Amino acid sequence: MLYYNTYLHETAKDWVTFVHGAGGSSTIWYKQVRVFKKYYNVLILDLRGHGRSKPSLGKLFKNDYTFDCVTKDIIEVLEYLKIKKSHFVGISLGSILIRNLAEKKPDLVKSMVLGGAILKLDIRSQLLMKFGNVCKSIIPYMLLYKLFAFIIMPRKNHKRSRLLFINEAKKLYQKEFLKWFKLTSEINPLLRFFRTKDIKIPTLYVMGAEDHLFLPPIKRVVQNHTHSSLFVIKKCGHVVNIEQPIIFNDKTITFINSLNSKSTNAEL
Repeated sequence: MLYYNTYLHETAKDWVTFVHGAGGSSTIWYKQVRVFKKYYNVLILDLRGHGRSKPSLGKLFKNDYTFDCVTKDIIEVLEYLKIKKSHFVGISLGSILIRNLAEKKPDLVKSMVLGGAILKLDIRSQLLMKFGNVCKSIIPYMLLYKLFAFIIMPRKNHKRSRLLFINEAKKLYQKEFLKWFKLTSEINPLLRFFRTKDIKIPTLYVMGAEDHLFLPPIKRVVQNHTHSSLFVIKKCGHVVNIEQPIIFNDKTITFINSLNSKSTNAEL
């Protein structure tokens, strides 16, 4: 099972589950945990091969990683903890896993907050992935990761989040990195499905105005998905929860509380 940590609230019933992106770990949520645990029960976890999930799980996992099997890891943690329903907050690739989880187990998902969400790879992104696939056996994986991080987060004000993800990625073994990179081979059909299906779960996309690779497709999807909304943070890049944590926390908590208010009113 994945490494996880929970923060239990004395009276709150709602759970909020945080899912990090590729190369990161649950530590990227430190500015969220200290705020969210005041209001909700909080679950953070390290995806397979990341953070503290790495040492004990290497021999247990199959060689081939798929979005479905990585999603199943998260579901197993929720079932083990007997969490019947949760709000989910994800960043970058974590947004894809949460969206996939909502397809597999919609009853588990009360709402989704998807930061730096990925719903389409433009030509630049696809060329980047093709370059990585060609060079992954030749170029050291950290050079590839640094290149990807710089292209996705190129500006001066993105430096803190860029360096945090690079430092976290250094904890990965090269074999783990290559397994995760192979997931790119199945990403396009999955994202195409997500774009076309209007899932009936309240969804808030929180994107940086400077997230040049991934923001445009989100804008188009939100126009056609009735249960989705978008908030764009000015002067912010891809990793919105790190670059603008105060705004990210405020918008996420407001979104979750608004859903709870609607639920209470409906019951009355």
